[in-house]
Amino acid sequence: MAEGGWLYGLATLIGASEPALKLLISLLVGYPLLYIHRKFLHDKSPILQHFYFILGGVGIAIFNNGINVLHSMFCIFFAWLVLFLIGGTLLSVLVSFTFQMGYLLIAYYITGTDTYDIKWTMPHCVLTLRLIALAFDLYDGSSKTEDLSKDQQATALKIRPSLLEIAGHTYFPASFMVGPQFSMKRYLSFVHGTLYPVNTPSPVFAGLKRGFYGVLYLLIYQIGISIIPDSFLLSEPYMTMPFWKRFIMVGIWGKITLYKYVSCWLITEGACILSGLAYSGKDQDGNPLWKGCANVKLFLFELSTQFGMLIQGFNTNTNAWVAQYIYKRLKFLNNRYLSQIGALLFLALWHGFHSGYYACFFMEFIIMFMEKRLAMVLRKFPKLVSALESPPLSYILFVVMKFYTITFMGYCLGSFVLLKSSKWLEFYSSLYYIGHIFFGCWIVIEPLVKLILSVLFGKQQDSPKSQNSVGNPSQSRKLDSGNENKKAV
Repeated sequence: MAEGGWLYGLATLIGASEPALKLLISLLVGYPLLYIHRKFLHDKSPILQHFYFILGGVGIAIFNNGINVLHSMFCIFFAWLVLFLIGGTLLSVLVSFTFQMGYLLIAYYITGTDTYDIKWTMPHCVLTLRLIALAFDLYDGSSKTEDLSKDQQATALKIRPSLLEIAGHTYFPASFMVGPQFSMKRYLSFVHGTLYPVNTPSPVFAGLKRGFYGVLYLLIYQIGISIIPDSFLLSEPYMTMPFWKRFIMVGIWGKITLYKYVSCWLITEGACILSGLAYSGKDQDGNPLWKGCANVKLFLFELSTQFGMLIQGFNTNTNAWVAQYIYKRLKFLNNRYLSQIGALLFLALWHGFHSGYYACFFMEFIIMFMEKRLAMVLRKFPKLVSALESPPLSYILFVVMKFYTITFMGYCLGSFVLLKSSKWLEFYSSLYYIGHIFFGCWIVIEPLVKLILSVLFGKQQDSPKSQNSVGNPSQSRKLDSGNENKKAV
């Protein structure tokens, strides 16, 4: 739409760009589209449902990106063709992975600018993961069930999906633009009416509730970013602040920035819940759960006192995808850290070529390395852990660790948002590279920390892994397993 149209005017009024407003409309339109489906089509022919989802998703794609919808159509057709000709083989996985990622990277190269723009490559990166997973799932389906992991068993496909099924899965209106990811197996169970029992209570209220949270987070983000915009990080008022104030401001800005992603995920999750696609079984009281399309755990996200906890609560759906299709597939490397590096490199490349992505994920790696090593050290000193658990020290520690998580998350996000090396280097320079020094030196000072703790709390002990850890002791076991699933911002 030409500049000066009603969309442009409305976007200007609310302080957003026109593409951003189009994106918001596209996320919200999923609610009426899926309510109509639930009301009139959910128990009808799967073919009819596929066509409905395709029309809805293609309409959204055209509304946002016009003729560029052809890119998604071509990649969907190619994905089907590969499965039709050589599906279920390792070769099909390699061909699909190479083509889909290659297509995305070429698109990044051709359309890239010095800033992050909302354009057709944004939904295409979501599509890329979905179509790659499809080849993996059909390949897993050709293996014996007992040879598959629990995750693989849940997504493995025994029968090659049709072109219509692949298109319906890809263009599902609530998830085409920003996700969430969900397996073809879940989608097929949904359209065939076998995902949840017939007498399951309606999820409409639960979906609207989740969507309301998303709108609330979006309002907080919009207000916050109008006060502390991204450009503030390189502005003269910021640079002339005392160091401690710059550091705190970066933390506040980072928290606000994360709300942009949280709001989008909550809105799309709400639409998925409303449709019934998010069904995930029942709780102990027999009430239905609707967590199958969740991409953020709000309680854990807001109360995180370690990066490991934050990763468990943020972008969980994409984390699970990377864990299943990248991290765990690299087990042949026989080294957890190499697998983590491989997963993070994939995530950075999936985001694009900007150096800021790689700088951000490098920071994540060294932070997670430090936190995991520190947790291992603390477990050897039960007396110290017991003291950290006991009030009032536990309350003081919570505040300190919360400050640590918020401020250093903002520090990490600086490069992710600023993208260009000249910008994020200036940003880190303004903070004297405090994060790089603080986390990067851990491998050198760890022996000294062990020595000091040994002097203060006695000889090191081998304690069970369930022993509590710093910041939020009860999360220790969760962190040990959760650290394997790397974050995708």
